[in-house]
Amino acid sequence: MTASFENKNVVVLGYGRSGRSAVSALVSLGAVVTLTTNEIIADEKVRQTMKGWGVEIVDGHHPTSLLNDAELIVKNPGIPYSIPFLESAADRDVPIITEVELAYHMSDAPIIGITGTNGKTTVTHLIGEMLERSGLSPILCGNIGYPASEAVREAAKEDILVMELSSFQLMGIKEFRPDTAVFTNIYEAHIDYHGTREAYVQAKMNLLSNMDQQQTVIFNGAQREMLHDPASLHVEYFSTTDGGEASIEDGMVTYKGMPLIHIDQVKLKGDHNLENILAALLAAKRHGATDEAVRETLLHFGSIPHRMEHLGEYAGASYYNDSKATNNLATTFALKSFKDPIIWIAGGLDRGQSLESLAPHMDNVRMVITFGETKDKFKALAESTGKTVLITEHPHDAVQVAAKHAEVGDVVLFSPACASWDQYKDYEARGDHFKEGFSTLDR
Repeated sequence: MTASFENKNVVVLGYGRSGRSAVSALVSLGAVVTLTTNEIIADEKVRQTMKGWGVEIVDGHHPTSLLNDAELIVKNPGIPYSIPFLESAADRDVPIITEVELAYHMSDAPIIGITGTNGKTTVTHLIGEMLERSGLSPILCGNIGYPASEAVREAAKEDILVMELSSFQLMGIKEFRPDTAVFTNIYEAHIDYHGTREAYVQAKMNLLSNMDQQQTVIFNGAQREMLHDPASLHVEYFSTTDGGEASIEDGMVTYKGMPLIHIDQVKLKGDHNLENILAALLAAKRHGATDEAVRETLLHFGSIPHRMEHLGEYAGASYYNDSKATNNLATTFALKSFKDPIIWIAGGLDRGQSLESLAPHMDNVRMVITFGETKDKFKALAESTGKTVLITEHPHDAVQVAAKHAEVGDVVLFSPACASWDQYKDYEARGDHFKEGFSTLDR
């Protein structure tokens, strides 16, 4: 599929990874590009490269005069629509998209779009491995760090774009339509950005806006009531308890009634990961994965970086990095995954969220170590549940403190239940700092 961007006046708003990719893609399509960003681009090599491409740079601010000739805005997903520049653009009816919409118009490769509150990254990687083990050619991109508009430039028709999609990205789609849409689950999240739960859910549901029965929607059977008009779509459900096209039956991972592998053989642990496995199974099979490839993947696929990542043992205790757990529900899954005593490390950005929903899942927690803007909230939570609590500066310090208190058989679990932006640029940098702390423990 193609769309005409040649000689179109396009403003790229923000110079993160998606912004850089959008600029490059638009230049290749012949657009007249202006890049505007709040930061000052000090790298002279970057400025010269942009100049050579014919890109105008307006850095340090977003003057509304840029809208006089703008025919399209491609914005960084994290920039809120409430900033004056975008409000003015909306008043002038200038279309605002994110770079995943741009990517959609640049490639003929099939797209698997994965969204949801939790499990997106795990499902994306599972699908990728199932397809790759089947001799197919998946390209993982989107919210996992490889911009979609960059990935599509290397994709051939026979490749499969496996695209993780955030609510921020999905707010900026117009015609985007995946061949397969995967919804892992939808719970309350990112209210600081979206304003209400309803707005957040609507952003997720935007993925369905251009789909019909010619494409496939894969949906969590436990939340099927959230689909308002399933008859207009081709829907396949997954469920660990209520049947569906992919399910757990008599301890077996089952696809359309056919048992594939016993859950005791599956390397990826945790009840929540069974749902992730079933969702990935449906998407991978839809795009040609073999039963043997699925089995091999489930036998060997462990955790991905920063998602229940087992770092190893120290003095008889096991250490896990779950930095990607940026909300209560993700951390609930982590806490429920262990029967051994837990030293729980948590904290981060304070979005005004309550921590009360975590209390019922703290039976195995014997100590809480906390840091960041939410440290006082976690201290109050620990005290209300009768747990020992210690406050540290950041995760690197926390792992050092945990090592002094951990006993043989303990689990040291770093599962923050908060975003990272109070101290780190992203959850990956935060997780890397925790891992660095673990690596420096006296061996």
